[in-house]
Amino acid sequence: MTKLSVNINKIATLRNSRGGNVPNLLKVASDIQEFGAEGITIHPRPDERHIRYQDARDLVSVVNTEYNIEGNPIKSFIDLVLEAKPTQVTLVPDSVDAITSNAGWDTIKNQSFLQEVIKEFQQNGIRTSVFIDTDLKLIEAAARTGADRIELYTEEFATQFDLGNKNGIKPYTEAAVLAHELGLGINAGHDLSLENIKFFNENIPNLAEVSIGHALIAESLYLGLENVVNMYLHRLK
Repeated sequence: MTKLSVNINKIATLRNSRGGNVPNLLKVASDIQEFGAEGITIHPRPDERHIRYQDARDLVSVVNTEYNIEGNPIKSFIDLVLEAKPTQVTLVPDSVDAITSNAGWDTIKNQSFLQEVIKEFQQNGIRTSVFIDTDLKLIEAAARTGADRIELYTEEFATQFDLGNKNGIKPYTEAAVLAHELGLGINAGHDLSLENIKFFNENIPNLAEVSIGHALIAESLYLGLENVVNMYLHRLK
């Protein structure tokens, strides 16, 4: 069964909009796990506009499932991850001013850099994943970085699915097949939702984990957080 990791960035955004500690990020993370989710994901950015670096530290004692920290491996991020020692670090090449992640790594151009960063994390017992598009040459290069997993960037799939083009899944299926052959684990995330997650999961062989935040929190405004977490879990079975 594919694991569900819930990205709680949007909870932090809501908290930060008023100051104080409502909603309580740590309580929400704890509750999400109680509701059945198998992981918690955060994506701290240098300006700390949603998840703060201190949140990443505080969550260490709260997350008892899989703890996934995403981000661009600048020095402050690397130091934070080495301090927190999550289950997994997902390397994402987002710019400082990016609203959300909008591209995967060029694993050919950044080969030596990624090899160096990944080696350091692995030496500290942290599983590594590389955020990536479906270009098969980039998948092959990702394997050469020494990464444990890739995370498929799924925005284009979600866009095509909304347009009724179910053939948009094909590049993702092909990428997953190759990644598995190369010994890479397969994660996925970005714009996955209750509408498309079942179809995506059924068509991606060996899918280990999905990370979902924006859609899940938005859907929870109407349907309730506990209910939505369990709806995702049901679709992933």
